[in-house]
Amino acid sequence: MSRKLTAALVGNPNSGKSALFNALTGARQKIANYAGVTVERKAGRLALPSGEPVELLDLPGSYSFDAASPDEAVTRDVVKGTFEGEAVPDVLVIVIDAANLEQHLVFAQEVLELGRPTVVALNMVDLAERDGLTLDPAALSEALGVPVIPTVAVRRRGIEELRAAIAEAETHAHEEAHTRWHLTLPERRLSAKHMARGAILSKSTRHTIENGVDRILLNPWIGPVILFGLLFVIFQAVFAWATPFADALEGGVGAMSEGVIAAMGPGLARDFLTEGVLAGVGSVVVFLPQIVILFAFILVMEASGYMARAAFLMDRLMAGVGLSGKSFIPLLSSFACAIPGIMATRSISDPKDRLTTILIAPLMTCSARLPVYAVIIAAVIPQTTVGPGVGLQGLVLFALYVAGIVGAMVVALVLRSTVTKGTASGFIMELPRYQMPRIRDLAIGLWQRAWVFLRRAGTIIFMATIALWVLLSFPQAEPGESQLDASYAGVVADTLHPVLEPVGFNREMSLALVPAIAAREVAVSALATTYAVDAEDEEVAAQGVTEKIAALWSLPTALAFLAWFVFAPQCLSTIAVARRETNGWKWPTVMVVYLFALAWVAAGATYWIAVSLGL
Repeated sequence: MSRKLTAALVGNPNSGKSALFNALTGARQKIANYAGVTVERKAGRLALPSGEPVELLDLPGSYSFDAASPDEAVTRDVVKGTFEGEAVPDVLVIVIDAANLEQHLVFAQEVLELGRPTVVALNMVDLAERDGLTLDPAALSEALGVPVIPTVAVRRRGIEELRAAIAEAETHAHEEAHTRWHLTLPERRLSAKHMARGAILSKSTRHTIENGVDRILLNPWIGPVILFGLLFVIFQAVFAWATPFADALEGGVGAMSEGVIAAMGPGLARDFLTEGVLAGVGSVVVFLPQIVILFAFILVMEASGYMARAAFLMDRLMAGVGLSGKSFIPLLSSFACAIPGIMATRSISDPKDRLTTILIAPLMTCSARLPVYAVIIAAVIPQTTVGPGVGLQGLVLFALYVAGIVGAMVVALVLRSTVTKGTASGFIMELPRYQMPRIRDLAIGLWQRAWVFLRRAGTIIFMATIALWVLLSFPQAEPGESQLDASYAGVVADTLHPVLEPVGFNREMSLALVPAIAAREVAVSALATTYAVDAEDEEVAAQGVTEKIAALWSLPTALAFLAWFVFAPQCLSTIAVARRETNGWKWPTVMVVYLFALAWVAAGATYWIAVSLGL
């Protein structure tokens, strides 16, 4: 039986490789890690016009075979056939950004020097045309000596032509290939400039307009003000825009709880539904609007091209603590979840830079913390304004995010001065062109993130909440005895409380930290379930967790709880990924220990200062 033919997509970052891979393979994809390294292996099934299957690899973006990162090393080794256990690709597909020919052709020539069957996908030609560039693919094909296929991956333009070109190249996969490319790097750059000029028939002043915008957004003084102003607006919107939808969801959960009470007689089954499922999981689901609004802003920033500019702006700040702008993208990804953020550090070439970024990624406020912040802020911070269009609740939320960023920068400075000592590495980044986000892409992105949130609520959060409900419900309390005191969960709370009482935590807060290790949002459902089980009557039990916290917690206690979650370690999955990315338990252990220590100190300082001020 003959082996399956393989093809590989190669090219610079931001060339549209992933979009082209999705267009060529559809849902027939498999993602794993390359054996022995933590670099992602993305493979899919490509069907040629004849119906013959080909395994298509989407290799990590690379600027050169002179690898400067683990990602680039994998691309080099796979393409050259030196990666153990990986077949040499029969056909190479070089993906080039049509509006950035000169830069992308430098690496293309290095690939062509291998003399392998090759096809060039001249991608994103629609954006090049929008920018006023008129291209001649035939002239570029003649200059390179290989087929050049214009494509628009996101709209599936040129996909069938590309399949046909891959099939044609595949027929010559085992024939002897020749190449005329044997150039030094300066020669490649000069050659790329000449070929780019030969392929561009005409151009307009569109780039001049974008450069004018960049002179404002990338200004070292104005740019950061605009960036932080935008972030401030985002966090104001998270509260102001989401409140009506969150209130509606909370009312729906309350109505369902009342319906269950009315339909069922007293007993464990009814308690399970009202105190466990609805009070616990329902208390987290109501914060779906905040999650959606936050990600809507993030997706628009990414799709418009502004996110890369934000990384460029942050390079100066990163350099001040011994990192580079390369660390910004992984850290920014950590605002969604630290897991992809930690995995994104693979693109950082300097190992000490990469390790430092991994260790501080959990300090970025992930979306799982948002329900915790939202419920506590709504309970203890008045819904008042402190200026035109500036709500106090949104201001506090913004301050929590800033506290995480400042904490990360301080920790990075300490690490880079001690255990990961070194200087900041250089930062080169290609800025994508500005474009209007596509509504369909935004809708898909929001749905994916909402589904992830709801799936967590229906799996991890549900299981952790039910487990806590069982621990809270048994053994049953004697008449006149608190159910929390009588339960197994009460024993756990009593064990932890002496450590946390000095920083202002009550027993319910101490207990909530245990299931929160599974997922940060579980802290909300844990509090809701605990108060529901321990309530003296069903009317109190049916109240939302926000109302219970507002009635039972002091302001210093609530602020201490918020401070704890700014610094506390994230979920078990994050720790497991950190272990995999650092190849051992040493650095994840360091990460967990220092984060718990920071959380205790931050919570204590917040509580003690608040009490001393008479809050």
